[in-house]
Amino acid sequence: MTESPGPPQSGRGAPCIDPTLPDDPRPERVWYTSYGSNMHLDRLAAYVRGGRPAGAAREYPGCRNPAMPVRSIPVELTGALYFATESVVWGGGRAFYDERVDGRVLARAHLMTAEQFSDIAAQEMYRDPGPDLDLRDVLRDGRAVLGEGRYETLVCAGQVDGLPLLTFTAPWAMTDVPWVAPSPAYIRLLASGLLAAGAWDRDTVAAYVAACPGAAEHWSVADITTLLREEP
Repeated sequence: MTESPGPPQSGRGAPCIDPTLPDDPRPERVWYTSYGSNMHLDRLAAYVRGGRPAGAAREYPGCRNPAMPVRSIPVELTGALYFATESVVWGGGRAFYDERVDGRVLARAHLMTAEQFSDIAAQEMYRDPGPDLDLRDVLRDGRAVLGEGRYETLVCAGQVDGLPLLTFTAPWAMTDVPWVAPSPAYIRLLASGLLAAGAWDRDTVAAYVAACPGAAEHWSVADITTLLREEP
């Protein structure tokens, strides 16, 4: 397997993930595990409650249930984060997760209902919230490709406290697409969301993001550290 560059040190306070898949095929609650801009709670609120996040070019309808997550925890996933395609919201590359790569991904898991997870996945594909996702395949197999869209592949990274860690990504592999540099606004939101999780310090976050494919060729640790010190 491909190796992700520069895996960071283990975070302080990040819980251990049970790598086994959960038994319940229809959980009422899940950990929506964000590795991109939705790690930042202000950004996540636009998906949950509806609205336009600062700096974004799009307004979101929000979830059918507008309650914010009851908990948000730092987690470290096996795999790699990379930036690819072109975001119409932020400009520059989007964050994607490839769980088949050796490495470590810093992320933030939000405890919410399975319905809310379905609604956020729909909005990531520029659709209105609607039918609940069928989670049986991803909870049984760990991965389920629902379509060819950039965020229509579901991944279950294990469980915490008996509830599944679910996220979505692209169906392709990290090495199958050109890497695209992310914009300053996107980098700032992603990095500040990680920093707010409380498990990693600024130097660790800046080094982690700067090493991700797509960012590595265009962003230095010093550049990202400067962004984190600036007001958005």
